[in-house]
Amino acid sequence: MAGNGFKLPKARPNGPPFFSRNQVAGVLHQVAVLLELQGANVFRVRSYQNGSRLLGTLTEDLHELVVTGRLFEMKGIGKGLGSALSQAILEGEWPDDWHRLHNDTPHGLIEMLGIPGLGPKRIKLMHTELGVDSIAKLKEVAEEGLIAPMKGFGKKTEQRMLDGIELLSRFRARRRLDIGLKYGSAFEQRIREIPGVERVQLAGSARRRKETIGDLDIVVGVTPEQHENVANSILALRGIADVKGAGDSKISLILEASIFEDGFSLGHLDANVLQAIGGDDYEQLESAGTIDAQVRLVPPEMFSFTLAYFTGSKEHNIAMRQRAIDRGLRLNEFGLIPEQKAGELKGIEAAQFSLHAMTEEDIYAHLDMQWVAPELREDMGEMDAGSQQALPQLLELPSIKGALHNHTVVSDGEATLEQMADAAQSLGWNWLGIADHSPTLKIANGAPADRLLEQGQTIKQYNQKWAEDGVDFRLFHGVESDILSGGKLDHPDEVLKELDYVVASVHAVTKWRGRDENENTEELLKVLEHPATTIIGHPTGRILQGREGYEVDVYRIIDAMAEHIQDGKFKAIELNASPYRLDIDYRLCKYAKISGVPVAISPDAHSTRGLADIQYGVMTARKGWLDETDVLNTMSGASLAQQLALQ
Repeated sequence: MAGNGFKLPKARPNGPPFFSRNQVAGVLHQVAVLLELQGANVFRVRSYQNGSRLLGTLTEDLHELVVTGRLFEMKGIGKGLGSALSQAILEGEWPDDWHRLHNDTPHGLIEMLGIPGLGPKRIKLMHTELGVDSIAKLKEVAEEGLIAPMKGFGKKTEQRMLDGIELLSRFRARRRLDIGLKYGSAFEQRIREIPGVERVQLAGSARRRKETIGDLDIVVGVTPEQHENVANSILALRGIADVKGAGDSKISLILEASIFEDGFSLGHLDANVLQAIGGDDYEQLESAGTIDAQVRLVPPEMFSFTLAYFTGSKEHNIAMRQRAIDRGLRLNEFGLIPEQKAGELKGIEAAQFSLHAMTEEDIYAHLDMQWVAPELREDMGEMDAGSQQALPQLLELPSIKGALHNHTVVSDGEATLEQMADAAQSLGWNWLGIADHSPTLKIANGAPADRLLEQGQTIKQYNQKWAEDGVDFRLFHGVESDILSGGKLDHPDEVLKELDYVVASVHAVTKWRGRDENENTEELLKVLEHPATTIIGHPTGRILQGREGYEVDVYRIIDAMAEHIQDGKFKAIELNASPYRLDIDYRLCKYAKISGVPVAISPDAHSTRGLADIQYGVMTARKGWLDETDVLNTMSGASLAQQLALQ
């Protein structure tokens, strides 16, 4: 909870127990930290730390331990702490001195706890000696070089604090799609298992598959008779860090990583991405992070209207409301209501006259429209297309037969060629492309020519063996070539001609970000002219929550690709499916579709687990209006081999 502002959770409206075990353990941790910030006795601090650890690993029911008095028998729970916990669990009241501790500690000191690697001892020291009482003040004194001379700090520590401040500001803004879906799916599943819940679905920007999201919206359909029981059960779920508010129809919560059964892990990341997002410091932030969630409890007959409303986007909703108005109807979260029948009635009172709609499809049908998939609800032409029954049949994950941009231990992957091939086959794929890094990218252990060619021979042997055994699977051999000065590729032509394809990518992002759009675009156009170049990889170089991409006119790149294709050559633009990239942006996918340029969805996998990132590419492709014919991933291995031979 560090960095989100420490506060004492509100009691559940119906109890006891008024607080969950996780909430109590979290509060003990907070109290320990706040005591340390105030310079309290080390033994007192330690008692709260030990109590937090004890409750955090507790397998027995905390409420039962309190009721039976066995809490006081546990090692590390003294009379004072036990009484405080009993009061909280049975009466819903935290001790007065805990309230004072939270109120008396400067908010700025608590905010600084969110900076990776910065603990209460150092914050207390800087507060005492330099008067640092906020993140802004910390940044100021660090930039003035006042921290480095302090005993036990130094220049590296000072710079790390500045880096941590910048990382924290990015982390707090929004969360990546994969993180939001991870929290949202876990929370949705827990709610689905509650007796009395008839329907539940994640809404908001997560349902629309935006590349980053702010918070979670979940809609729950429940009858009036079950409303109270379901609401109380939601409040009792594991993984809730705090309850911000609980009204009749809306519950506002903060979720924490303990909601995940299998813990939290970022998995294997390539060094380039890890460096851009903040390295180990970012993982520390993410594993201790939280996310806000709003749960809307509605009668089953209102579920579809509420789901559509809170899915958004705002612009799509406005267009939908206008379409309803044009038909004498009023559309809102409560229903689709004829104006003549509603009269002066507003809100839920007017909903008694709503047209029947048990699904979103029914709502769109009432408005003479084809149902619009959530991904498309961005007011980017979906209203006109939907009214003409002309929306695309969007790409589905089962249609994927393979992906070209993946790595092995030959460069910076963690899996062997054999392991990657096995993992691809377990996904039901018919082919897989291997494109390890080229030698210029030292941070990625780029493969020299001899090792790359040796890999190619191994791939030929595997393909021959699968063909002889009647196995419908093959490997394609490529390289992810760094784009060098002058738009050159990173291997000589005699090496490149031995490969099936080349993914040309920019990794010297600092250099490219220092140039203007035209210069960068011309460089990419030059590399596109090379007959070996098949795909332009992660075309803008952006890392979500890590760095902005370099300036480049991707529209010109796509136009140039279209011209090459018209000349009988095979070119494709990458949609890098890594949730850290999702590059190209979904808006550009639609332009590639219109231009007739195939999109290569690439997980950019550096492990067998990383192949599953293809799902985020499919989500983004759908958001970009792409169907099966727009991506090369739906081709059979034989068809793709024919296309690659056109280079």
